[in-house]
Amino acid sequence: MTDYNWDAIVIGSGPNGLSAALRLSLAGLKVKVLEAKDTIGGGTRSAELIREGTLHDLCSAIHPLALASPFFRALPLEEHGVRWIHPPLPLYHPLDDGDGVALHRDFNDMQSELGGAYEEWKSLVGPYSDKWRMLVKDLLAPARLPRHPLLTARFALDGIWPATKLIQSRLQNRRSAALFAGMASHSVQSLDRPLTSAVALLLSILGHSTGWPIAEGGSKTLSAALATLIRKHGGEIETGVEIRKISQLPPARALLFDLSPSSLESIAANELPYRFRKQLKNYRHGPGVFKIDYLLSEPVPWLNQSAKLAGTLHLGGFSEEIIDSEKAMGQGRHHKRPFVLAAQQSLFDSLRTSGDEHTFWAYCHVPAKSNRSMTQEIENQIERFAPGFRDVIQAKHTITAHELESWNPNYIGGDINGGVQDLRQHFRRPVSLFSPYSTPNPRIWICSASTPPGGGVHGMCGFYAAEAVLKNRFQLRSKETHFDLETGYVSQQHSR
Repeated sequence: MTDYNWDAIVIGSGPNGLSAALRLSLAGLKVKVLEAKDTIGGGTRSAELIREGTLHDLCSAIHPLALASPFFRALPLEEHGVRWIHPPLPLYHPLDDGDGVALHRDFNDMQSELGGAYEEWKSLVGPYSDKWRMLVKDLLAPARLPRHPLLTARFALDGIWPATKLIQSRLQNRRSAALFAGMASHSVQSLDRPLTSAVALLLSILGHSTGWPIAEGGSKTLSAALATLIRKHGGEIETGVEIRKISQLPPARALLFDLSPSSLESIAANELPYRFRKQLKNYRHGPGVFKIDYLLSEPVPWLNQSAKLAGTLHLGGFSEEIIDSEKAMGQGRHHKRPFVLAAQQSLFDSLRTSGDEHTFWAYCHVPAKSNRSMTQEIENQIERFAPGFRDVIQAKHTITAHELESWNPNYIGGDINGGVQDLRQHFRRPVSLFSPYSTPNPRIWICSASTPPGGGVHGMCGFYAAEAVLKNRFQLRSKETHFDLETGYVSQQHSR
């Protein structure tokens, strides 16, 4: 009989890996997390990239999904160092000639923002804005019968459309159309693809409910809080351990991989059947991103004062330009006027710098594996809405899509979403619709963003992967526990 050192080992410490480890630890299992890098967090890491005393988020910076996540909301994260900062505006979308459109947390404020276009925004987004808790529980979950079928079905009927179609049919005003197109671009797909409207709708709904918050002191505080809770419940975390073969791992009843399908295939090649390995290899990744972190002598000199009130900015003008930019990306081309996503954390978080300087974060979408610098194109877009921006730059740090994969091996080709989330792959992520976290080997499980519900900092991939593992109680010799996503209460139901 095998003498197992651990009930479960989690390989990878992104938000999903940490969430899986925490859920298993809450069930009383002996759990260990192994991380290849020197610091934990995956996409939720922060570092002094440019200069000592200035803190930059290495990937994720704004967290609507983290605050909406049923698992994270049920955890005492605030007791362990997570403080959410809400800028006055979740999002601002500058337009030319100093015009622009804002996303407000208070839905009623959209009436003065959009004027005559308010009714079409209300018709599209309004039905969900006060029901976001119910909706999120169904959307941030694997395939199953929805708990709120009518609401989820209505969302599906709206969200399945390409953003271009929904804009054409329901958003006749150019300002509301621009706002919606920017939201849809977070899908990192051409906006004429199905399901891009779902991304726009969800982010808009969250903007009006939970907001788009910033983590005080950097995104790393979320990872640190999860790690503290894991250790509090008996788990261990070890960094600087790169796993290339399963034979490197100590004996464990369950192995959970917070890794890309290709990484899992490589590591577990001798433990998985050929057909399943081939399916993992065929998993499709999307376009990449080119990112710049800035150190500025003063805040960005936006033409429109409302832009200074927002944590996040969408830079791309009207919907026609945004659609064209994302179409170029989908066709493997670099656009001369790319859609740019930007965040200005230090305006609202004094812990980001030690003096009067400011940090600024911006990226655009590029073809997969691109090694091309988009610095000039990004700065042209920023200057377009903030003349004199280049004059306040003190230093910058850039990373191409190709380099991003080296920094985080889960970002294949620079894909930060864990794989294309189109109709075909949304329902078979990474291989199976009904058993997305398991493999033909009963010891090996997948808990990364390549499983449902997909990319974003919400931890639900890891949570549901851990739930799937816990259902296999005979293998783990564990007691069945239930985690209440409303209260965070863990109860023992019965033992085997």
